[in-house]
Amino acid sequence: MKPKETIFVIPTYRLRDVAETIEKYDDNFWVNGHAPKIIIFDDSSVANYEKYYQLLEQTKTVNDVFYVGPREKEQFINFLNQRLRDKKLESLVRNLFRPSYGGNRNFTLMYTLGHLMVSSDDDMRPDALIENSPESLLADEICRGKLFKSNQDGFVHRSYDLLTCFEDVLGQKVNMIPENFEKGELVVDTAMELETNTTKGFFKENSLLLQRSKVSNSAVVKIAQTFRTGTHDIDTLDFIHMYLNDENQISLDELNDIYVLVNFRPVVTNKNWRMDCGVAGYDNQFGLPPFFPTRLRFEDYIYRLWIQQEGIVAAHVDAAQNHIRNNYMRNPIASEIFNEEICNLLKKKIKNGIYELEDLTIKFDYSGEVTSEDSEEILERVGDIYNQVVKASITTQNEERRQSLQFFADNLSRVFYGFEPDFFQQNVSRIVDDVISQFQASLEIWPTLVEICYFQKDKKDLPQTRVRNKKLKSRNGNRL
Repeated sequence: MKPKETIFVIPTYRLRDVAETIEKYDDNFWVNGHAPKIIIFDDSSVANYEKYYQLLEQTKTVNDVFYVGPREKEQFINFLNQRLRDKKLESLVRNLFRPSYGGNRNFTLMYTLGHLMVSSDDDMRPDALIENSPESLLADEICRGKLFKSNQDGFVHRSYDLLTCFEDVLGQKVNMIPENFEKGELVVDTAMELETNTTKGFFKENSLLLQRSKVSNSAVVKIAQTFRTGTHDIDTLDFIHMYLNDENQISLDELNDIYVLVNFRPVVTNKNWRMDCGVAGYDNQFGLPPFFPTRLRFEDYIYRLWIQQEGIVAAHVDAAQNHIRNNYMRNPIASEIFNEEICNLLKKKIKNGIYELEDLTIKFDYSGEVTSEDSEEILERVGDIYNQVVKASITTQNEERRQSLQFFADNLSRVFYGFEPDFFQQNVSRIVDDVISQFQASLEIWPTLVEICYFQKDKKDLPQTRVRNKKLKSRNGNRL
């Protein structure tokens, strides 16, 4: 295997908007003295590739940028299937790398095998919103944040040396990481349920509290993440509550509230229920388990389970990044709520069925059953939101806001099958059964694929294209 390096990746399905992300992170790396390889993993269709790839070539960077899109991905999948030499396995391979949140991230794992990987989503930025007058944290408080109005004063943008923060911990034993790291069992968010990260209600302020415990000095940091500002890590239901509580917000797609950090400090923990793959780093030197290959937004939940084995720990590093919530090509809000409800159901079922954690995979005993109680609980929760939206549409004095509320209420009813219990339960059962069967099969074949790629990467790079963009000698504007 080639010598270890740190590779920076941006998984995306919005090729139109990724150019600015590349330049922002390239600038952060240059001002802090880093020269990582940058790889864009694109889930776009061939049509969108042909339409927007030229925007990558118009970027200006100091560092080399590589692209893995529809054509390169197809070459990679064909390579795996040729090595497997089993027609019956081809559909499993394609499922693992299917266009989806998890499928795209599985490409990042294979392409960075043998190295450290730092990953940021296409709507992240390498700075953070920090309150002007930081307050001291309590003894067991790791982070505190609050909501500000977007036009409100009282906070600044602050950038950090992201790669150094990750490299300080990834692949390191606990006794080798910086001394300013707190240590404990896990962190608890005062605003969210622990194991699913679902909201406990609408909060203007929250804290992450450390649950103290012994952490083995010989344990290795396999995953790490920065803290996050902007829209933070909120459920879509939180987003709706923010909208309902702001009479001046007309459109549901607008965001008048932004999440600002008051203060934070780094920590290493035995478990990490707060895993955020949008701002994460991974020690991928010897391989990692796959992300769940799903279009639902819980592809990283497997890591919250996998990290709980002995000898492996997670870290929140001494840095933060900003989420700007790109609405382009994002599912309608009502669909996002539906997806999150299915995700939360799956999280609970999978967690309760876990019986083995291995180096490259997990094993769980759940075949996809959905009870009437499961579906009724979801309908009751979402039905309550629906009633609040209908009530708000009646009481608001703004006609545009009224129309927006009514439109959303109609969509919510449609997406949740008119809140008809039997129809909803039947369709959710079919969705969950399909998802679980895909997961189980994918997890079985993953270790074999890792072995194939591990030896291949010693001989030849996996399919990728170097972007012929405008190269700079420095971010001062001098071109090569």
